[in-house]
Amino acid sequence: MKIVLLGYGKMGKLIEEKAIGRGHSIHRVIDDATWTPNTIEGADVAIEFSNPESAKDNILKSFEAKVPIVVGTTGWYNDLEEIKNKMNEKDGAILPATNFSLGVNIFFEVNRVLAKIMNKKEEYAVGVQEIHHTQKLDSPSGTAITTANILLDEIDRYDNWQESDSDEEKSIAIEALRKPDVPGTHTVSYESDVDQLAIKHTAKSRDGFALGAVLAAEFLKGKTGYFTMKDLIKL
Repeated sequence: MKIVLLGYGKMGKLIEEKAIGRGHSIHRVIDDATWTPNTIEGADVAIEFSNPESAKDNILKSFEAKVPIVVGTTGWYNDLEEIKNKMNEKDGAILPATNFSLGVNIFFEVNRVLAKIMNKKEEYAVGVQEIHHTQKLDSPSGTAITTANILLDEIDRYDNWQESDSDEEKSIAIEALRKPDVPGTHTVSYESDVDQLAIKHTAKSRDGFALGAVLAAEFLKGKTGYFTMKDLIKL
């Protein structure tokens, strides 16, 4: 499989390593915004890990080039409906995710099931905590936001999330911490006056994120349409 890398930071380099290790080739590396759809002709799939300012344009150019695209960049989801409309117009393919780790995506689904159970347990306050390395710029993490939105879908007593230690009755608080050399830790806790229940995912390295992105690219090759990690891991 011939892969285009859109963005060549730490994740881009690690994805390159994982892709080559699985027998794929890197068709082209693009680390600026000046490219055109013709630039990636002949590629089987693109993997996008650039920045929020470039992501939307990279996605649209990939649709023009008829190259399916896996997107790990966050910060562009306000344009999702426009992206889906353009995908349909161009018969494109996209698989975006806030986190490509298989373990994290199982963590999402476990939290969805538990949230359904806890919906009527009003004595429990719900909180989300995320810890990442000090170089991470976005806060809270996309994974924490996805987790909070899953909880909001299932627990009726909350209607929004806030990045704080807010004790507002209807807000789920997301605590975002930055510490050296932490790839990513996410915890959902339910706390009452008498006990606490917690579900936690700890990444040991970034390898799981990179491998998941390559697996997503393998899945997306030759397809058209909108897909998620649930399609990949068949949840």
